[in-house]
Amino acid sequence: MYVYLMNNIKPLNEELIKSHVEHLKKLKSQGKLVLCGPFTDYPGGMVVFLAEDLAEAMNIAKADPFIASGCKSFEIRTLESANDENNYLL
Repeated sequence: MYVYLMNNIKPLNEELIKSHVEHLKKLKSQGKLVLCGPFTDYPGGMVVFLAEDLAEAMNIAKADPFIASGCKSFEIRTLESANDENNYLL
């Protein structure tokens, strides 16, 4: 599982927002989207998603219209899920 954290650089327009939503819908239809949304206390947002490896994860992040347009910068992180099944990684 991967996360890309986005920071605002340039203002967004309606067309770009619609393209970003289509990107998220595509990830959802592929069974890759886990969670996404803007931060309420920080200028940016995040997308949590599934990918085979870091290379695929980078391609997914770079394909996001927010990032591809240069309106947002990003950092990518690998996330290991802690849950009942793995005893919260104990």
